[in-house]
Amino acid sequence: MSDTLQKTKKFPVSHMAENLIGSEIIKLGNEVNERIKNGEKVFNFTIGDFDPSIFPIPQELEDEIITAYRNHLTNYPMANGMPDLRTAVSSWNKRLYNLDYSPAEVLIAGGARPIIYAIYNTILDKGDKVIYPIPSWNNNHYCHLLGAEGIQVNCSHENNFMPTASEILPHVKGATLLALCSPQNPTGTVFTKKQLEEICDCVLEENAKRGENEKPLYVMYDQIYGALLYGDNKHVDPVSLRPEMRPFTIYVDGISKSFAATGVRVGWAMGPAFLMDKMKAILSHIGAWSPKPEQMATAKFLENKNAVDEYLVDFKSEIHQRLQTLYQGFCSLKKEGFAVQCIEPRGAIYLTLQFDLVGKKTEEGNLLKSNQDVASYLLDKAKLAIVPFTAFGADQNNSWYRLSVGTCKTEGIPEVFSLLRSALSALK
Repeated sequence: MSDTLQKTKKFPVSHMAENLIGSEIIKLGNEVNERIKNGEKVFNFTIGDFDPSIFPIPQELEDEIITAYRNHLTNYPMANGMPDLRTAVSSWNKRLYNLDYSPAEVLIAGGARPIIYAIYNTILDKGDKVIYPIPSWNNNHYCHLLGAEGIQVNCSHENNFMPTASEILPHVKGATLLALCSPQNPTGTVFTKKQLEEICDCVLEENAKRGENEKPLYVMYDQIYGALLYGDNKHVDPVSLRPEMRPFTIYVDGISKSFAATGVRVGWAMGPAFLMDKMKAILSHIGAWSPKPEQMATAKFLENKNAVDEYLVDFKSEIHQRLQTLYQGFCSLKKEGFAVQCIEPRGAIYLTLQFDLVGKKTEEGNLLKSNQDVASYLLDKAKLAIVPFTAFGADQNNSWYRLSVGTCKTEGIPEVFSLLRSALSALK
């Protein structure tokens, strides 16, 4: 075979790799960034990330990272995370959530993604059932990676797109993992105490029926946005509500969202020690540990209570202000008669929007036949880039979208609504 043919021929790969769908959000974000690079003005509310010029990481954390590198803490970290950080995480969770997990029940990794991957790998065999809400972030892709069977629970805007026990109950028999997140990505909504209690009771009832050698139904509880709640909303979690959930619950958390530190890559899991040990073994083969300097710096920062509290007060205020201003703006559009709907933000950095525009015609006479057409129209005419819920597992007829404020400049919001109002007014 010639060298040229070898370079161009497409050889077979694994079934998993051949059929894996890349991140729709990253793809959309790259397309938007290309427009911006070419000089087009776009309000890019797609990626769940932060513009460091608007939302820098805490100064104290930055200083500790620099100090750690200057102190040459650049060799391998311990496979389950540095003891200083596991102790700091244990204390942080006790203070923030009143969750009492020892350092031995904490596992550190390079962000929440490898933690979630390790949970899936540790708990699931090929063909095992995973229950997860729609919309939700990446559970469909993790199921594909592991060959698991995804059981989708389609959630409604009447319940703020949060799953209920009555929706989950029909699927628990034979399921191995229930994937939950609060505050939820992509919706920015949260579980109420009653909602989560009912789900926990459903899990406990199911596990009571299972044999001693049968896998229980585990709950992966992603609370990566848990420190970002607004107004009177309170964070709730399974073990605090039902202590009997402790053997079946694995928490996912980290500094990525709470401290605008998405690129620093420090995440953690908390759960039964035997599960943490299995997850550690998996991640040690992948090399998915968090860099040692960042670990040591995060440990020192989390122990600096005043710095942590001061940062969170200011950070949450800035995020909430943007979310509320945008929410009120969309509510005004609805009052004006435009086909727009919005759910009040309760946590995280997201706003949930509906644009019910399929079937309308543009000024040029083009029919908006799909929600993809709607998204393209909003980008072209209003310069508004948002993510459709189809990127979070929803079907193509779903007309809801996620807006992220991590790159939002307050002074730019009036222009957003000026352009959007014009674009919506032009539709017939």
